Amino acid sequence: MTLELNVLKDSPRLLIEARLRPVQGTRFQPTGFPEIGAAEYDGPDGERMLLVESAQSMANRLEAVCWDETRGDWVAPLSGLPFIRVLNEAGDTLTSSVLESHRINSPYILEGKDKTVFDKLKSELADMDEGIVDIRKLAKTLLHLDTNAVLHGVFLAKKDLAGGRLRLPRALSAFIEAEQVKVAASGGVKNDAVNPSGDTAKGFGNVPFARDEYVSQKIMAYFNLDLAQLRGYGFSDNVTDMLIVLALFKIRRFLKTGLRLRTACDLDVDSIAVTRPDGFDLPELPDLEAELPGLISAARDEGVFAEPAITEVTYRK
Repeated sequence: MTLELNVLKDSPRLLIEARLRPVQGTRFQPTGFPEIGAAEYDGPDGERMLLVESAQSMANRLEAVCWDETRGDWVAPLSGLPFIRVLNEAGDTLTSSVLESHRINSPYILEGKDKTVFDKLKSELADMDEGIVDIRKLAKTLLHLDTNAVLHGVFLAKKDLAGGRLRLPRALSAFIEAEQVKVAASGGVKNDAVNPSGDTAKGFGNVPFARDEYVSQKIMAYFNLDLAQLRGYGFSDNVTDMLIVLALFKIRRFLKTGLRLRTACDLDVDSIAVTRPDGFDLPELPDLEAELPGLISAARDEGVFAEPAITEVTYRK
């Protein structure tokens, strides 16, 4: 089927929310942060709130569901999208721009002796060493080399690349939060049947520990696609539609396959709603999977992708 994207033409944002619940029982484990642990805070009405998954983590998870770990490539519907594969000196796959925390700004891509990608970025963006950064040109370069980065955003923090000023804001963002939360305190003990009173600093002995999980009346995942930002890059209608459908694919696939966030945080979807714009129905995952290959092929025919689509660099210290 052809997806109905016309409703989005005049909307600056696409906002989607999904109500979640634990797959089993009522408890769940939120993300934790160094020094502060779980991120609890007071909501606008004084209710206790909890950040279940941060925007940074969700960006990674939305990419993880697009990646086939067995093949070391995109899942089948995304085949043909450009990305950068990093090889070790033996010629084996080390990592890729899809998996790296800083994407194309990964030190394995830009800091090794193989300057293939660095030199391409420098040559194409050299005229930005002074003056205002041309975001359109930066987006075009990223679309060519690492299409996913156009949605994920990027910060090329290298002085030799426009003085470290090359930034592309995240177009697709998401987070999960819980309302009216209460702590479900529990604990346990690591038993040492051989030497219960052994030196715990070395891993021996019985070690009791406390554990905090949470319960909540309402767990919500929120997704925000900046349509105005995507249109502002000046891509063709087909390429813009491809990026929109890719973003919708990420959201749908995450909600279907990516909700086991941690051992003690396995969630399921109760409901999904589009809150902006009115009149847009979120396509089903099979429809998105059917549409993407044609959009990717058409973009390739426009010549906006690298050829071959996978740019390989060898990481040498």
